[in-house]
Amino acid sequence: MAIGPIHIGGERLAVPVALAPMAGITDRPFRRLAASLGAPYVVSEMVASREMLHQRPLSAIRLTSAGNEALSAVQLAGCEAHWMAEAARRVEDGGARILDINMGCPAKKVTGSYSGSALMRDPDKALSLIEATVNAVSIPVTLKMRLGWDENSMNAPQIARLAEVAGVRMLVVHGRTRSQFYKGTADWRAVRPVVEAVDIPVLVNGDITDAAAARTALAQSGAAGVMIGRGTQGAPWLAGQIADDLQGNTPHPSPEGSTLRDLVIEHYEGLLSCYGTRIGLRGARKHFGWYLSSREGGAEIRERVVREDDPKTVIAALADYHWPALADDLADAA
Repeated sequence: MAIGPIHIGGERLAVPVALAPMAGITDRPFRRLAASLGAPYVVSEMVASREMLHQRPLSAIRLTSAGNEALSAVQLAGCEAHWMAEAARRVEDGGARILDINMGCPAKKVTGSYSGSALMRDPDKALSLIEATVNAVSIPVTLKMRLGWDENSMNAPQIARLAEVAGVRMLVVHGRTRSQFYKGTADWRAVRPVVEAVDIPVLVNGDITDAAAARTALAQSGAAGVMIGRGTQGAPWLAGQIADDLQGNTPHPSPEGSTLRDLVIEHYEGLLSCYGTRIGLRGARKHFGWYLSSREGGAEIRERVVREDDPKTVIAALADYHWPALADDLADAA
């Protein structure tokens, strides 16, 4: 199955394969790495609109572009139309090409403040935020959401129609309700009613962990493209591989050995450069766990590097490790 280009307002996305926004993961170093490895479209971590306007340091970092390798968007979250509009203007003034509205995050600290997927419980309120954001900027605005709050309120098609009329230029739908969080499996077929309700492009999201899953998700949902989230943890090359496959090309292989070693060290150094040593070291620990999981000796090397505060020692340990193939890959080869 090959997919064609889509337009997000005036922006052309040649291959509609996107890296999902994930808090604490898809920061500037990760987005830059994914883009350099072929991800066609990357979205920033969620930025709280009021927090950004109060000049919180991490909010400023989250807004920074990943570079010129991929089309990129900034994702905003909020529960008040005024602050969403003001933040949207700030994002546009900062040079963003696309702005995304978060109506999909299921985290309690987000929904508790009536942001994220909590907005799906009140379509009128959601529409007021969408209209305020769209009217505040000239760049394209997109919207990411879930199927609904729970199985008794699967109102994604209704909100999609309201969003399209309000001027939203693309939708992303995660195939779960908020009440499901990340339990069970994503229902890609349930995204099809959203696709059929609107004329703007829709991307399907949830449990897309390889090219085969991407093809199935596209077939079941009828979506124009895919957005890949948790499958990229420890695999920033995944979006690029799926993009290759969906264009009918042979995907570039997953990095191993010295190539993977250099990539992990590049990622680590990017985190240090972005955040400084203390925060960068702390943020790198989860990535080390994902990179090293299921590799022979990986648990031992992870225990060494996550306890170490000296970057030079960490880099030396990563450089000395032999970076074997994943255990699953070895089993398949046998």
